[in-house]
Amino acid sequence: MITRAGVDQARNEREARRGHQDGETELFDIFQYQFIQNAFIAGTCVAIVAAMMGYFLIVRGLTFAGHALPNIGFAGAAGAVLLGIDPVIGLLAFTISAALAIGILGKAIRERDIAVGIIMTFALGLGILFLSLYSGYAERVYSILFGQIVGISQENVLFTALSSFLTLVLLLMLYRPLLFSSFDPEVAEARGVPVNALGLAFLVLVAITVSIAVQIVGALLFFTLLIGPAATTVRIVQRPLRAILLAIILGICYTWLGIFFAANGTWPVSFYIATISFGVYLPIRLLSPLWIGQRARKSMSLRQGILSPGFQSSENEPNDVTKASGRVSGISR
Repeated sequence: MITRAGVDQARNEREARRGHQDGETELFDIFQYQFIQNAFIAGTCVAIVAAMMGYFLIVRGLTFAGHALPNIGFAGAAGAVLLGIDPVIGLLAFTISAALAIGILGKAIRERDIAVGIIMTFALGLGILFLSLYSGYAERVYSILFGQIVGISQENVLFTALSSFLTLVLLLMLYRPLLFSSFDPEVAEARGVPVNALGLAFLVLVAITVSIAVQIVGALLFFTLLIGPAATTVRIVQRPLRAILLAIILGICYTWLGIFFAANGTWPVSFYIATISFGVYLPIRLLSPLWIGQRARKSMSLRQGILSPGFQSSENEPNDVTKASGRVSGISR
């Protein structure tokens, strides 16, 4: 498998040809290398899935869980290495178990972060214990934290693309009920949507995706792609589908730019992608109250415009006012 040494070798080859090419051609020479092409394809697949999942994690208040699951997976991989089995088995076992525990213990919003924190710290403690008991050097375990996107093989690219496609299909199947239960769980449950079972299914799907993706991009980079683009778009657009599409576009742009800069520079991919994500989010976060406040004022004006005829007709007809208020509540939902 090609590792970071492959990037260094490619850079040395470009240095050797520097006298025969202009700067612009040299800058884009990286695209002729197979491992760079693999990195772009795998990174694109992960960015698309992460952006869609990240949107639902944010609207459901589960961003802390999105951070915890990759770290919990690290502990599972360490345990698998200690037992002499494939780290992927440990990844899946720990992340899926943690997802179920978070879904069961964190049903109440005020209890959710507490449950996530307790489970994550316990899992990290187990991971440290497993590594201390292991006598060798657990390279595959440490790669889960930082990833090896510039060293991904052709087989792993195909596996990542296939798993990403299947994940997207499942998310699209769950899209409408998951969206309904995310914004109004009480009404969704009253209309027969299995809110609790749907939440558990979504967390298990996130856990499986984490187990697959962190082997390629690492825990840090996956969490960046999971939260960064979606956190930016929810402050720009209100409609869910538009927010998801914009998050996907941002995630792909972050990934491509990060790989491009890393291949032409000396710093790691995760640093570039995390920095670009933060650099885009920060001004949006600081300026978003301007247009969010404007939307709130327009919404208030619309409500007052609908309610005002009811008040002008008669002050002694509370039933009409109540009916008008009910209609406004339905519109706002």
